[in-house]
Amino acid sequence: MGWETLAGVIGGLLVVYAILLVLLWAYARRHPDTVTMKDALRLLPDLLRLIRHLLADKTVAVGVRVLLVLLLVYLASPIDLVPDFIPVIGYADDVVIVALVLRSVVASAGADAVRRHWPGTAEGLAVILKLAGLGTPA
Repeated sequence: MGWETLAGVIGGLLVVYAILLVLLWAYARRHPDTVTMKDALRLLPDLLRLIRHLLADKTVAVGVRVLLVLLLVYLASPIDLVPDFIPVIGYADDVVIVALVLRSVVASAGADAVRRHWPGTAEGLAVILKLAGLGTPA
């Protein structure tokens, strides 16, 4: 595979990602009941504690724990897919990646593991489960 092909594939993926971010932004503007950036940022300390608790839980699969470590590395990294200084969508890539990882964690470890280790409020858990695609807690 030549470098032109590789550059084309990477460029195509970046264009698709940019389109998805714009669609996410447009959806959030039309549906104010979705998780807002303010809600997501307010939950960050509890989310980090949840990740720490899930990492320490030996009943959670190794693959899930590896995914959580990779999420922490990405969030701590100064390099983002979309730079944070870009208004509106600068932090959207972080929220999208957290939501995708949460969906994967819930699919693998189960919503009960998330509920069991959630250190925050019931309202915060509802937001986390909404990000994970589950709606409200039981």
